[in-house]
Amino acid sequence: MNLHDLKPARGSRKKRIRAGRGISAGRGKTAGRGMKGQNSRSGGGKGPYFEGGQLPLFRRLPTLRGFRNINRVEYQPLNVGQLAQDFGAGDEITPELLVELGYIRKNGGPVVILGDGDIDVALTVKAHRFSKSARAKIEAAGGAVEILPLS
Repeated sequence: MNLHDLKPARGSRKKRIRAGRGISAGRGKTAGRGMKGQNSRSGGGKGPYFEGGQLPLFRRLPTLRGFRNINRVEYQPLNVGQLAQDFGAGDEITPELLVELGYIRKNGGPVVILGDGDIDVALTVKAHRFSKSARAKIEAAGGAVEILPLS
């Protein structure tokens, strides 16, 4: 087989219909559009929104109110109780370490530490945000918190 032997599969290629090109073509004069009326005119026909006079689906559905804030910061939450289970005293916890251990997603956004659970080991926790209760629990256990800048 050579390149010049290649052909499309039989029946896969159809010749386009050239409407309005003479009587003998079979699609001349009115070009298959009939005599008169809306659909015989250029640009004729009804739009996709039209449902025969019935109230269109788009107008029957309830509208969405409010707006979506484009500046919203979506944080990845993590509770102090989860940190207490898997880390020992004196460990430094960073977002990179949390990604490596599978606690958070890599590109899921900044990290927030929340106060659910108890902590009794002194940890140095670096995150983008801390709840008041999380900060209090970490510091009460002898640990330290460090707030990272949002990038």
